[in-house]
Amino acid sequence: MIKPLRKAVFPVGGLGTRFLPATKALPKEMLPVVDRPLIQYAVEEALEAGIEQMIFVTGRGKSAIEDHFDIAFELETTMTSRGKPLDILDGTRLKPGAVAYVRQQEPLGLGHAVWCARDIVGDEPFAVLLADDFMVGKPGCLKQMVEVYNRKGGNLICAEEVPDDQTHRYGIITPGERDGALTEVKGLVEKPRLGTAPSNLSVIGRYILQPDVMRILEGQRVGAGGEIQLTDAMAEMIGEQAFRGVTFAGTRYDCGDKAGFVQATIAVALERADIGPSVKAFLETV
Repeated sequence: MIKPLRKAVFPVGGLGTRFLPATKALPKEMLPVVDRPLIQYAVEEALEAGIEQMIFVTGRGKSAIEDHFDIAFELETTMTSRGKPLDILDGTRLKPGAVAYVRQQEPLGLGHAVWCARDIVGDEPFAVLLADDFMVGKPGCLKQMVEVYNRKGGNLICAEEVPDDQTHRYGIITPGERDGALTEVKGLVEKPRLGTAPSNLSVIGRYILQPDVMRILEGQRVGAGGEIQLTDAMAEMIGEQAFRGVTFAGTRYDCGDKAGFVQATIAVALERADIGPSVKAFLETV
């Protein structure tokens, strides 16, 4: 029996040093793509996929994320008194009890951040969404993965082909049988040295995992970059449980990179009826 997917973990405790000085006082997840922060896009993607509880793994200086998904009484009262609709805030108002926060006291890696949510996840499958990977598609990336999960169960990883000279930047899949957008995962390696990658199929920041991964992360084993890697923990589960890669039908923008962030902003702006024409006209003059 396939357990329903109800929970999602958002690791948002990183320092965001690549975007300094903007992220000195502002969490990188709150950087706006046009007029919504990165983390809101990820939460809306999770809601579209049927997720009921959002679990944020935060760190120091991340209170803006908590405030963003709270009710802002003064703002809403002022807007209402001035006759302004509140529907623009709909994506920031989550149901009571639908949000949980846990602190990651030290930035010890993605695997450590996910492990910090173990008591809230409990004995249930869960999704992991990295807001830096900005996914644009219809339906959304996680919904595409949930549709597969509801049929196949097991563990799922979002997969994307990358150029051979970039494989050292990603977790890389050792592929097995392929069936359309699905690829059997026979192995995983985190950031392999150039020329040693088993494929060019990379792991992107969306996962659906069984709770058994927490048992492996409990060991706190250090991997690539001196961090506790989620990829390493997943690799230990291969052979014990089913693992599949799902190639996303859409576009990914790497918003952990300045150029990727600007590209995402331009792409989203061009699709907006209210600002798209003026942005397009400007780009044609550059």
